[in-house]
Amino acid sequence: MILSITLIVFLLIVFVLVFLFVNTIDKRKWLTFIISIIATPFIYFYGFYPMVNIFSSYHHEKYFDSSSWKSSPSLRYEMSDDLVASKELIGRSKDDVKMLLGTYEWLSWNDTIHGKDPNYWNYGLGIEPGAMNDKKDNILIVFKHNRVVDVELYQAPLIEEPNDVDQSVNVEE
Repeated sequence: MILSITLIVFLLIVFVLVFLFVNTIDKRKWLTFIISIIATPFIYFYGFYPMVNIFSSYHHEKYFDSSSWKSSPSLRYEMSDDLVASKELIGRSKDDVKMLLGTYEWLSWNDTIHGKDPNYWNYGLGIEPGAMNDKKDNILIVFKHNRVVDVELYQAPLIEEPNDVDQSVNVEE
């Protein structure tokens, strides 16, 4: 564990809160102080710290690695920020991207051609940890003249609603 200013400040806050709580139970200052010193690390690491991790959107970030990308699809979100920020894919051909990321998972719909567009590749990144997260993360890779021109991160609902096009087709049949 690395001691940081944030860790020390949060430990002090938890210590003060524990001290004030124990002080309401017993008015002997020396006993309150000893109980607070002993209880603070347990309350911090088993109570406060897990709650902060559950309700914050922080997640570990890793550098992009092609083999990890292919072998652990549910952890791709850890590498996605690096992949976009490094602009590693910009200017690469479809074959290069296929070699690095594997075959696309789905193609985006294009209204002008009324079909799936082979120049818009999508990959699922998994679900970022957190109690309030109700969306899945995805990455869109846009090609123009067989070269990557844009890489975008976006979120989609966990459960897809049927779209109006599918419903209208079913009604006409």
